[in-house]
Amino acid sequence: MNNVPNIKVGIVAVSRDCFPMTLSVNRRKAVAAAYEKKYGEIFECPTCVEEELGMRKALSELKEAGCNALVVYLGNFGPETPETLLAKEFDGPVMFVAAAEETGDDLVEGRGDAYCGMLNASYNLKLREVNVYIPEYPVGTAEECADMIFDFLPIARTVVGLRNLKIISFGPRPKDFLACNAPIKRLYDLGVEIEENSELDLFESFKHHAEDERIPGVVKEMEAELGAGNKKPGVLSRLAQYELTLLDWVEAHKGSREFVAIAGKCWPAFQTQFGFVPCYVNSRLTAKGIPVSCEVDIYGALSEYIGTVVSQDTVTLLDINNTVPNDMYEAEIKKKYVYSQKDTFMGFHCGNTSSGKLVSCEMRNQLIMTRTLPEESTQGTLEGDIVPGDITFFRLQSTADSKLRAYVAQGEVLPVATRSFGGIGIFAIPEMGRFYRHVLVEKNFPHHGAVAFGHFGKALYNIFRYLGVEDIGFNQPKGMLYPSENPFA
Repeated sequence: MNNVPNIKVGIVAVSRDCFPMTLSVNRRKAVAAAYEKKYGEIFECPTCVEEELGMRKALSELKEAGCNALVVYLGNFGPETPETLLAKEFDGPVMFVAAAEETGDDLVEGRGDAYCGMLNASYNLKLREVNVYIPEYPVGTAEECADMIFDFLPIARTVVGLRNLKIISFGPRPKDFLACNAPIKRLYDLGVEIEENSELDLFESFKHHAEDERIPGVVKEMEAELGAGNKKPGVLSRLAQYELTLLDWVEAHKGSREFVAIAGKCWPAFQTQFGFVPCYVNSRLTAKGIPVSCEVDIYGALSEYIGTVVSQDTVTLLDINNTVPNDMYEAEIKKKYVYSQKDTFMGFHCGNTSSGKLVSCEMRNQLIMTRTLPEESTQGTLEGDIVPGDITFFRLQSTADSKLRAYVAQGEVLPVATRSFGGIGIFAIPEMGRFYRHVLVEKNFPHHGAVAFGHFGKALYNIFRYLGVEDIGFNQPKGMLYPSENPFA
């Protein structure tokens, strides 16, 4: 994927002047060696920061090395002012981590007190209103600190990505479809740029691509991808024309930004004017690392992009759609899995999930739209059951009063046939019923949720915290009441 940032992380040791600098330097070397042995490259900044001029020297060395993420390492107690200024002036995501003492045989000259220094560092960071990532337990051996730095990478990728992201939308929203509307101000607060366009502008560009010489090549790609599932071959040339339109639009409009996500329009006039539905093209671009949300869902596109950066894999956007019928649950789930019926639901969208995340796929017409429109104008959706396995359901959203709110829930897609249509799967999330009521409903989240294929809850939770989200919902276990939950129920 070339739509996500590459991270080069640098580690800078800091030292308080009344402690041996060699203690911090040697411990930094040990962390860097442990990281390189297990995970790969890290830039070991040669300057150990003891005072403000040293801080500036270290910043210069980090910039020269091309570092876009920083680890401030307290090898001993650490200098409160220089270390926090280092974090403040570095142009990128920052984490703080501290050294544990190595041996009971060396607790005089070899004692660094970084356990204590981390407390003062956190206090000084708050005074300066500098936001950094501090791990759950931020003090460790060289090997443990290396693992903590590796956990920092998805956070760093996301922060760098969002600061260089443009979301391109084509609107307005469909009629009587307010659920995915949210103020865009918080996008700017996150560093994200937004370009809102008319669906008419997109249609004009689409018509200009009618004779594009690249169309046959894209059609061949689609035919190879669909294989036996190519049930609507007549629509492929128009879908290829649309895909090229979007890709050219991205290149022409991303401007100063390096990364892009799209919030697209798909109904009600799209089908009758373009002559197809865009679902399959949305799935293909998302698989290329350019997430495309449906129904002009701008925060859905944002969430998908975050999932792409974190998982470094294809994601999807689904409706939290319908319950699993009791007869299906009793026959196919109850005796095989640990989930209650309320733990299960079906995640669905018309056909925007990529072929690589479906058990098998077929090109179809969009059934819901076909109920009111000619079938030939609703072709272009990719149908199939979603692959079983671990998933993380999540979303970052602005509220109506411009506050950021998020949720994260880990679960799985069950290997149970859905017997339904669209891109769809039977999802199981522990305590989903309570989560649905006291997070999704209570906190007014829209019906779209982003899906990452794997368990990424730890990284996503830390990312949302780093971004300043104070309200992060999750599927709380039994015995842990939500604030709105009736204790007598």
